[in-house]
Amino acid sequence: MLKILLMNLFLILMFYKKKNYLIFNSLIIIFFFQFFYSYLNYSNLSYFFGIDKMSYLLIFLSFWIMFMMLLVSEVFYYNKNNEKLFSFIVILLSFFLVLSFSSLSLFGFYIFFESSLVFTLLLILGWGYQPERLQAGVYMLFYTLIVSLPLLIMIMFLYKNNNLYYFFFYKVSLLNYLMYFSMILAFLVKMPMFLVHLWLPKAHVEAPVSGSMILAGVMLKLGGYGLIRIMEFFLILSKKINFIWMLLSFIGGILVSLICLMQIDLKALVAYSSVVHMSILLIGLMSLNMWGIIGSLKLMIGHGLCSSGLFCLVSFSYERSNSRSLLINKGMMNFMPSLCFWWFLLSSSNMAAPPSMNLLGEISLLNSIMGWCSSSMLFLMMISFFSASYSLYLYSYSQHGEVYSGMFSFSKNFISEYLILFLHWLPLNMLFMKSDLFLLI
Repeated sequence: MLKILLMNLFLILMFYKKKNYLIFNSLIIIFFFQFFYSYLNYSNLSYFFGIDKMSYLLIFLSFWIMFMMLLVSEVFYYNKNNEKLFSFIVILLSFFLVLSFSSLSLFGFYIFFESSLVFTLLLILGWGYQPERLQAGVYMLFYTLIVSLPLLIMIMFLYKNNNLYYFFFYKVSLLNYLMYFSMILAFLVKMPMFLVHLWLPKAHVEAPVSGSMILAGVMLKLGGYGLIRIMEFFLILSKKINFIWMLLSFIGGILVSLICLMQIDLKALVAYSSVVHMSILLIGLMSLNMWGIIGSLKLMIGHGLCSSGLFCLVSFSYERSNSRSLLINKGMMNFMPSLCFWWFLLSSSNMAAPPSMNLLGEISLLNSIMGWCSSSMLFLMMISFFSASYSLYLYSYSQHGEVYSGMFSFSKNFISEYLILFLHWLPLNMLFMKSDLFLLI
């Protein structure tokens, strides 16, 4: 655990040497090898930091996405668009994400959890595309901060009254209901759950590709990770209240899937599809079943890689056509036939086709949900059907059709772009053969 933090601090110190971004990429690769060498060596560092299997996998996902964020943002280095500040913010963000996933203290987790939001906001405000990024940043900040204040108050209350831990298991009272809602809502907004998800599409649409990658790949996973850690304190209350969140997620998954079928903005479509995946994840997690917890971890890893890869594909099209509209980005198979192959691979993974991690996670979640209530089969069938529908809609409408007449010039893809897509697809499908990694036993 100590070497993980020290290597990250070393990356931050290297920033002052004014090296280019290749140095950062090389150091992160070195970090990967060192981190992989310590695979599943569960370790604690003092009373505040430590990792278990779940933390290990999510930290590994964080650095994998960070590495590809630096690769995909090379346009900032070519255009001299504050590239050193960008690298510095990315490395600081990775540092706080490592601290979030490895924190053993509830208060420490809260501090690092909120700190990571600040650096994501800086990425959106500093390197976003349209002036509306200011409004998107305010949306994200206020949605998350408003529900974070009750969480902070309750954490302080718990630290003052340690004996209240026992009340969660044996006593149902008004105070405990208040504590349940105060501590759960912050993570539900961060996932996000339907009805509190409006900040996510706005943040994705206005963020640069690197901001969208870290939002979809890692930041949404903080909500699921926090729920898994917090839920054990509320076992008795969860049996009485969790059906509310599950019902909202069932309805939201179907409605947001229909919203996806109405989208003509490529980035908004991928962003709304994240809400659908998080709805299924939340339903399985709230069933308080071991299948649900294991399935949610699998889906967090799979969705993080798949959604991040789709945002990269959207960005590659946007850099050529200067538009995210499906009406303009039609018939891309004629311009970039080799990229059409990657659209197919990642779109099929998005609809949970084998052998992706999404399929593995959804199978576990379906087992958990059906064990909780067999009548939910109809809702699950509808969500699965509409998920396949909007994934096919995304692929077919962007790759086929008549080419937009205003498209008078186009450039081929770079090797680095194929490398980025390959690095998304490889772990997304190869981890299917090593599913025992995700058994939290």
